[in-house]
Amino acid sequence: MLYAAVDLGGSSGRVTVGELVDSKISLTEVHRFKHEPVQTDAGLFWDWSFIVEQVKTGLAAACQLGKVNSVGVDSWAVDYGVIDQTGEVIGQPFCYRDSRTDGLMDKLKADLGIDYIYSRTGVQFIFFNTMYQLFAEKNSAIYNQADKFLMVPDLMNYLLCGSISTEITNASTTQLLNVHTRDWDWQLIDKLGIKRQIFPAINKPKQQMGVITGHGKLDGIKVISVGSHDTASAVAGTPLPTSLDSAYISSGTWSLVGLELDKPVTDKTAMDFNITNEMGVEDRIRFIKNVAGMWLLEESLDYWAAKGEKYTAAQLAAEAALLPRGAVIDANDRRFEKPGAMPERIAALCQESNQAVPTTPAEYARCIFDSLADAYVKVIAQLEQAAGRKINSINIVGGGSANKLLNQLTANATGKTVYAGPVEATVLGNIITQMQAEGVIKSLEQGREIIKDSFSQEVFKPV
Repeated sequence: MLYAAVDLGGSSGRVTVGELVDSKISLTEVHRFKHEPVQTDAGLFWDWSFIVEQVKTGLAAACQLGKVNSVGVDSWAVDYGVIDQTGEVIGQPFCYRDSRTDGLMDKLKADLGIDYIYSRTGVQFIFFNTMYQLFAEKNSAIYNQADKFLMVPDLMNYLLCGSISTEITNASTTQLLNVHTRDWDWQLIDKLGIKRQIFPAINKPKQQMGVITGHGKLDGIKVISVGSHDTASAVAGTPLPTSLDSAYISSGTWSLVGLELDKPVTDKTAMDFNITNEMGVEDRIRFIKNVAGMWLLEESLDYWAAKGEKYTAAQLAAEAALLPRGAVIDANDRRFEKPGAMPERIAALCQESNQAVPTTPAEYARCIFDSLADAYVKVIAQLEQAAGRKINSINIVGGGSANKLLNQLTANATGKTVYAGPVEATVLGNIITQMQAEGVIKSLEQGREIIKDSFSQEVFKPV
């Protein structure tokens, strides 16, 4: 039985087919594409029509391998599209880094109170959360035409099978879901003056949303709700031990550093540390804090490429491994939030802190990796304190888990054993959720055991 996973990231997307053979999962990536937001006079938007066409191309390629039983869609968080009363998608979804939310987080924190918002939603304050995006849109033409807003993966599901619903793991990233009731926080929504009728019903992973309709040879494939926030699927696909003494880092454009909990923690300690409580698969809590991640290196590579200097992340990581530790900066400095000349911003921070400024791309890469490892140390200490849990090991998954230098620096800096892999944790979490929906896998723990048996992990001990 074949299962298709659509995994949409902030710079690329892919369609992968998974199959359970002899109690092991095999993966075949059938389509991958790059994409990026488009800056217009009206703002920074995703090229949604291009993304949709690429997903359909990928699903058609999946069907070439045989009969596809179902598909699950996951993506980055917080962004959404809008449909009107006729069911038409209006415009293109804004990119979360668009400037229309500038200043709104501080305004709403002052107007409503940090305690009020956090105690209800349990979500960290980040300037691009959906709450600020919708608040910014209240007087726009698109908002006035809106019948429903749908998070990016839900919008894709809608176009595939007509389902109008929001999956809970991504809904929890909006800062508009009450983490205690697991429903939209209507009191908060009313205080913000956002109209209630645009909020869709909430679904949970493992539900069948419908079947693909109106897309030719794709028709009849089941659409299954998975952990639609890609980090939720990544955590589901992480072979965490049942001993509860392990943290995880979903390492990609962002590094999501977290613990898996049974219930949210929304007290003052968690709020002061700005830790988020997001929903996970099977009602788990993803107790997470964001670190800038590979974004710093990705933007730096673009910066150098524009100057005619082309490097790869793997190339710079190999060169950086030969260098000693140098300057270390705050990876979460607000100057890194928007796209742009990252090396220049890093240099400015080094100068401000009286550190030697890197002079080569490899030195900049080494600075980024050391800075990320140091950021992980601080975040894990905060997670331990807020959750009252001692962490002895770290599971790093996602594309960044292939970076052996960063894995070793993380082990060294934290003093904890690092287990790296699988790289494809997001796709695996997506697929085992579909398998659970079919009854092929009985529990999340069983799925994780199958993943552990199917894919090797590399171990990094602190030195």
